Amino acid sequence: MTKAKMMNEEMKKRYSDAVYGLAIGDALGVPYEFKARGTFRCAEMTGYGTHNQPAGTWSDDTSMAIATVESLQKNNGSVDIDDITKNFLKWFDWEDFTVDGYVFDIGNATATALRTGRSETDRYSNGNGSLMRILPLAFTDCTDDEIRAVSAITHGHDISKTACVIYVHVARRLLAGESIHDILPTLQYDEPFDRLCRLDEMTEDEIRSGGYVVETLEASLWCLAHNRDFRETVLASINLGKDTDTTGAVCGGLAGIVYGLESDFAKDCLKVLRGKEIIQKCLDAGE
Repeated sequence: MTKAKMMNEEMKKRYSDAVYGLAIGDALGVPYEFKARGTFRCAEMTGYGTHNQPAGTWSDDTSMAIATVESLQKNNGSVDIDDITKNFLKWFDWEDFTVDGYVFDIGNATATALRTGRSETDRYSNGNGSLMRILPLAFTDCTDDEIRAVSAITHGHDISKTACVIYVHVARRLLAGESIHDILPTLQYDEPFDRLCRLDEMTEDEIRSGGYVVETLEASLWCLAHNRDFRETVLASINLGKDTDTTGAVCGGLAGIVYGLESDFAKDCLKVLRGKEIIQKCLDAGE
């Protein structure tokens, strides 16, 4: 197992901003999930809607991400697949890592994998359920094989695993100070990732935002490239419609890295965000 980089105070702050940015994007998107683009407009943290949850409530995206955080922190930054899986089962079976002790919006592939102990590996099992929780690995020195193994706890097809590797690499490059506009042209991959290198040139009409992992990866990077601050970026990801909470989470984590959470909009969202003590407890685990 690979040890994490020793985090200085600045990197701890950026880790926190990434995780809270993910949670903000998730919670912003929860009321609008499954709604078609153009039928709503998200401008602030609101409640109820699709899942009938109070404003600031996050879903499975954040629960599984902070379950991953807790394991990494407890294990000094090492990837322990058994321990991460145990945390996922605590969430799935006992509703740990949730705001109200209530699991909602769990994906079919994730539920099946945790119920049976094995992930599906067919091409039709490439939802975004591993991408949504993979960001914490960007703050470790874990290998690509370890990223793939963490994805495969629930999503074992190569498309899902590769999406996670690409996303973690992009996050690490953003942490190192590279611009998304410099990163995108270098993302030269074969189908189905062949559009990533052209996202800077694409219009919103060309971006899809359903539950397919490639769509979520594209949509998140597109929003980061086509907006100028945390507010614009995260709201754009929600307003794409369909899988709003996961696109918001995947995009929000990157926006947290790039912009931090010092803006008035981010601070307002944090005031409404529920379960902050649960998130913070996971970030502080092992200290």
